[in-house]
Amino acid sequence: KPLLLNKVEGSQEVVNMAAIVPKEDGVISVSEDRTVRVWLKRDSGQYWPSIYHAMPSPCSCMSFNPETRRLSIGLDNGTISEFILSEDYNKMTLVKSYQAHQSRVIMILFVLEMEWVLSTGQDKHFTWHCSESGQRLGGYRTSAGACGLQFDVETRHVFVGDHSGQVTILKLEQESCSLVTTFKGHTGGVTALCWDPIQRVLFSGSSDHSIIMWDIGGRKGTAIELQGHNDKVQSLSYAHHTRQLISCGADGGIVVWNMDVERQETPEWLDSDSCQKCDQPFFWNFKQMWDSKKIGLRQHHCRKCGKAVCGKCSSKRSSIPLMGFEFEVRVCDSCHESITEEERAPTATFHDSKHNIVHVHFDATRGWLLTSGTDKVIKLWDMTPVVS
Repeated sequence: KPLLLNKVEGSQEVVNMAAIVPKEDGVISVSEDRTVRVWLKRDSGQYWPSIYHAMPSPCSCMSFNPETRRLSIGLDNGTISEFILSEDYNKMTLVKSYQAHQSRVIMILFVLEMEWVLSTGQDKHFTWHCSESGQRLGGYRTSAGACGLQFDVETRHVFVGDHSGQVTILKLEQESCSLVTTFKGHTGGVTALCWDPIQRVLFSGSSDHSIIMWDIGGRKGTAIELQGHNDKVQSLSYAHHTRQLISCGADGGIVVWNMDVERQETPEWLDSDSCQKCDQPFFWNFKQMWDSKKIGLRQHHCRKCGKAVCGKCSSKRSSIPLMGFEFEVRVCDSCHESITEEERAPTATFHDSKHNIVHVHFDATRGWLLTSGTDKVIKLWDMTPVVS
C-alpha cells in the first residue's frame, strides 16, 4: 500500500493544484482562497509556509518549472501571473502578467524549450504566449470549456481535452496553429490528460469514470479503455521508468495501472434486431415478435465479443483486466466460459486516499505522490511500495 508521509493543512478553501518541489522537502500550492503558498518541512516534521502570497482573484491552476524556478499561476479572472521563486524558496518576485483569457484559466503549461506559456480557459479558448516578451502568439477556439492540456516538445503537437468529451490535436508553429485531428471516445467530458512522449501514448480521463489510452505513436489508431473508478477521474500521472499510470478520482481512489502488459482493444458493439445467441427478438422487432408469437426482450452487449445478446444469454459477470475492465462487467455465457483465471488476474492496484481528489502530482525521483482534495488538505504519499 502507499504510505501516508504527511498532511499539509491550513488552506481556507479547496487547493486546486499543488506540486512537490524537487530536491527539497517542499510543496507549492494554489487555492480557491486566493493564496499561493510554499510549504517547507520544518525540524518538527510539519510543513509550514515559507511564502504566503495573496492574489487578486482565486487561484485556479499553476505550472512550476524547477530548472528556472518559474511559477505560472492561472486566476479566476483570466489572468496568468508569472513569478520567480528565490533559491531558498522564501520569496517570490512577479515577472509579468498576461490577460490570457476572458474567464477562469483552467490549465497552464510552461514549455522551457520554446519559451511558451500554453493555457486553456473556461472561455473555450486555447492560447499560447511568448514567456520572454509576454506577447500573445496565437489561439484556437475549442468546442467546449477545456480541462486537459498536454504538449509534445519533439513534434510541437498540443492535446486539448474539453467538456464535450473530445480531444483536439493541434500542430503549433511560432505564431499559428493547424488542426491535425480530433478524438471522440468518452460519453462524458474530458477531465484530465497525460502524455507519454516515449511510447507516444495519450491517456484521457473523463467524468464518465473511464480512462482511454490512445496509441498515437503506433499509428494503429487503437484505443484501449480502462475502467477502475466509481466516480469521475480527476487527475492522471505517469511513471515512465516503470510504465505505470496513476489515476485519481472523485471517489477518493488512487489506481495504479500496469501499462507494461499486452492490452486488448474493446470490441465495437454490434447491432442486431434479435439476440445473436438464441435469436429471440428484441422489443422493437415487431415483425419477428408477431411471427414467433414471442414477447420482445431488452438488448444488452457482451463486453468481450461485442455481440448483441438478451439477458438470459448474458447472465454472467466477469472482470477482463487486459481489456481494462478491473470490475466485473456483463459477458455472454460462452465468453464467460472461455475466460481463464489467468485472464482475470488484476493489472491494477486500488488504494483509498480518504479524500475527494482534485489534483495529483508524482515525483518519480523519490516515488512520492501528492494529492490535493476538496477537504482543503494536501497529502503526501510514498508510492515506492506500489510503483517500483
